[in-house]
Amino acid sequence: MSDQLVIRRRRKRMSEINVVPYIDVMLVLLIIFMVTAPLMNLGVEVELPTGQAGPLSDRGDPLMVTVLASGDLYLDTGDAPELVDGETLVETVSAIVARNPELQVTVSGDRHTDYQHIYGAMVLLQRAGVPAVGLVGDPEED
Repeated sequence: MSDQLVIRRRRKRMSEINVVPYIDVMLVLLIIFMVTAPLMNLGVEVELPTGQAGPLSDRGDPLMVTVLASGDLYLDTGDAPELVDGETLVETVSAIVARNPELQVTVSGDRHTDYQHIYGAMVLLQRAGVPAVGLVGDPEED
């Protein structure tokens, strides 16, 4: 009789799982992600020119080339933007466009950069086989 009581007590302890600490950890992680997600800088900071252009048709995420005021080129393939030189830009974009010929490619140039740097980036994209390039700007404020 006493052996049966001991077995019952053991089974009762085994069936209890305390999930409160797991829920606490999950809520803390959720709060951390909610706070840090808006702080993540996903692109290169440039001061874009303004204009009254309409938006592009949405055909997925475009491949973005950013031209800084200094003329440095950054290529954003969806991961973190990378500083690239002209030849690397042509090789990388050629490989991407060969796999996806319908890919949209945009150039966002700082408003203080020389036109020569933006034109140079567009020429490099043309050498990479990109059929059309879009320019990115900010809408005018009223």
